[in-house]
Amino acid sequence: DITGMSYAQLEATPLQWPMPEGASSGKVRLFEDGIFPTPTGRARFVAAPYTPVAEPREARYPFALTTGRLRDQWHGMSRTGTLGRLFGHVREPALHMHPQDMSRRLLAEGDLVHITSKRGSILAPVQASTEVGLSQVFLPMHWGDEFLSGHSNTGERLGGVNALTSPVFCPDSKQPELKHAAVKVLKADMPWGVTALAWLPADQVLARRTELQALMARFEFASCVLFGNDAALGQAGRTGVMFRAAGSAPPDDALLAQIEALLDLQGPDAVRYADPQRGQRRVVRLQRSTVNATLEGFLLSGDTQARDWMAALLREEQPAQNYGRALLAGGAQPPLPVLSKGKTICTCLQVSDIAITDTLSRCTGSDTERLGQLQQALQCGTNCGSCIPQLQRMVKATPVAAAAEAGA
Repeated sequence: DITGMSYAQLEATPLQWPMPEGASSGKVRLFEDGIFPTPTGRARFVAAPYTPVAEPREARYPFALTTGRLRDQWHGMSRTGTLGRLFGHVREPALHMHPQDMSRRLLAEGDLVHITSKRGSILAPVQASTEVGLSQVFLPMHWGDEFLSGHSNTGERLGGVNALTSPVFCPDSKQPELKHAAVKVLKADMPWGVTALAWLPADQVLARRTELQALMARFEFASCVLFGNDAALGQAGRTGVMFRAAGSAPPDDALLAQIEALLDLQGPDAVRYADPQRGQRRVVRLQRSTVNATLEGFLLSGDTQARDWMAALLREEQPAQNYGRALLAGGAQPPLPVLSKGKTICTCLQVSDIAITDTLSRCTGSDTERLGQLQQALQCGTNCGSCIPQLQRMVKATPVAAAAEAGA
């Protein structure tokens, strides 16, 4: 019962529920009088026997797939998924796998893989993570077919993560066993790919994303997510769209032209390179100022090796004029180093892992003291607090001796 709460009260201070109408504060402890809402007033306990997972791993499906929340997203992302800055911590759909399992299967970071259960199959890039155990993989539950999609070789549309999960449910609570399924993971042979990113006008970005999402089923693999670069809490910042796709053969030019148009890559400030015989197509849009030129959008089709360093240039709005023809030449290595600002750890205040590591090298004392010094210096973890567990892990990963020597 939260009828006693108001938005004005919640803006002023946290409140604990239940808080019925007329109450001045929430109830700290339920049932403290020992009376429960049953006919006898006594609590009912259920001694449920242990039940194993409905679908254990087996030789054909050797991985245990778990699903769950991302730190900065919520359920179907109908609201959190409309804010570009909330994609800073996890930028796009990916299957998390232990590095040893990746090595045994000759998988490299970013390789596309088929993830298959007894009910269906989807495609996603693989990402190394020591936060999952051996023979386990993790795919966030948020990646439904709105963000991750494609079609099979028979033309059937591939859905998101729920194409893999089990329909079995608890007979008492009716809770489905969505968070565990047995799967196999195989490398996908997708010789052609496209990556396109662009900053877009704030009043058009969500509509453009919706139009791009309608094109996802035209590819064997596709993902479409927002990105943003808010400078700090309360600032609007900028938002853009990232579209990725892959397949066994290039699509027709008209489909790529649609993507270009939706990302504003067809204007007079866009330059392009095309080699139809080799299936190569690159478009970049630059914005010039009196001092620098910044990369406002790009599309790489065919050879997408340059996507990482070009995406860093774009997202962080670094000067791009010194990269010249390399923006259209492709290749995994840029002609000049791209000094990335790092991965966002504190989304609220846009604090990166590089800034945190640098500050921690000068902090001394116990883990608790160093965390306090870190928060005082950078303010990370002082707003919503969701990044504090990760900050604590980073504090533990910095040896005290090293921090003390740096401070001395």
